[in-house]
Amino acid sequence: MPTFIMLTRLNPDAVRSPRGLEQLERDAMKRVREECPDVEWLNSYAVLGPCDYLDVFIANDIETAARVSALIRTFGHAHTEIWTATEWDRFKDLVRTLPGPG
Repeated sequence: MPTFIMLTRLNPDAVRSPRGLEQLERDAMKRVREECPDVEWLNSYAVLGPCDYLDVFIANDIETAARVSALIRTFGHAHTEIWTATEWDRFKDLVRTLPGPG
């Protein structure tokens, strides 16, 4: 199954307290598990920069990843971006099969 990276930036009005943030996370993840049971969540990170969070998950296809993104946007009044990711060793295998300069 493909690996996806999701970057999320919350609307500043979405959460008013640290406890509210934890509740938002619980509610959002509960909904993702209910609506997308085949998604495997690998990790989540708080990041410094233009986004607040970076999540890594595995999904069957891009449509499922888009569904996860839409669910997260509805909970956090958030902006999300989804990127596909290829493990480095797999990427090197793919590159090795490319033809050289013509």
